[in-house]
Amino acid sequence: MENIAPPRTSGGIDGEDTPKPDEDLQAAIYARTSSNSQRYGYSIDEQVRRCWKFCENASWDIVFVFSDEAESGRDTERPEFQSMLKQARNNFFDVVVFWKLDRFCRSLVDLVKTEEELDELGVGLHSVTEFLDTTNPVGRFNFRNLASAAELESDLTSQRVKLGMYGLARERKWPNDHPPLGYTKNDDGTLRIDEKERELVRLIFDLYIQEHSMPQVAFLLNQRNKTTNRGDSWCRQSVGKVLRNELYIGHYQIADFEANVEEYRILPDRVFEEATKARFRFKHAQTEMDSSRKESKAGRIVDEYRAYRDGGSS
Repeated sequence: MENIAPPRTSGGIDGEDTPKPDEDLQAAIYARTSSNSQRYGYSIDEQVRRCWKFCENASWDIVFVFSDEAESGRDTERPEFQSMLKQARNNFFDVVVFWKLDRFCRSLVDLVKTEEELDELGVGLHSVTEFLDTTNPVGRFNFRNLASAAELESDLTSQRVKLGMYGLARERKWPNDHPPLGYTKNDDGTLRIDEKERELVRLIFDLYIQEHSMPQVAFLLNQRNKTTNRGDSWCRQSVGKVLRNELYIGHYQIADFEANVEEYRILPDRVFEEATKARFRFKHAQTEMDSSRKESKAGRIVDEYRAYRDGGSS
């Protein structure tokens, strides 16, 4: 876009103080919170308030406000973010204003890709706190440096979370408040077997070994008025989740930590293995069928080649 300059500030600490107007522009505000960032200063309302004040001081006309609440910034598959891109493609605004770069996007690859698309559409990017202007080479350089820092911060946070999960796993603790069917969570974070749900787990495996059909097992459970541990009706997916859970044979795996915890065992190995074998029977049959088809196709190609060669040499 031609002749878009960033608003100049009058000396605020974080750059959001009192921008001087350069020209009238159509602006869209974008705000985002992640599920663990709802504190003051990161809330949707506070981000929008600061961006709104910034635009007013710059004499920019606000035409859209997009906000994604409790959405990760590690990719761009966010409902309001995608709506913002759609409206940008419709040429409804000239600049996207956000409070801080990590609210806009955390992945460097996605960030650069989005900036390039918006640049082609003639849409600039402005951060209220970081003096970003993507309409000139220096601004783009600064933009990508800040993007790299945002991605590093996100990766370090993920690493810390993973380390925390590993620490919990070493103590045989469950990392959230929703243990699998068959278990309840103790005050110290470890699991104990729920006797009533234990019988339901065994019933699910017995029914599947008998029926060889997850939808049929779900139907039979619902017919008997059985519900999941969250009180929902059974479906193919919820039955499959139970059948795949190796915790029922004492195989505990969280993060990169694995251990055999006998006190968590609900099923004997043979029952779990029989159900697993039944689950994979169609996959094995399909693999054999595909292999047979490939061999048949290869044989046909060889025969055609030999016929062509023999015919050409005669």
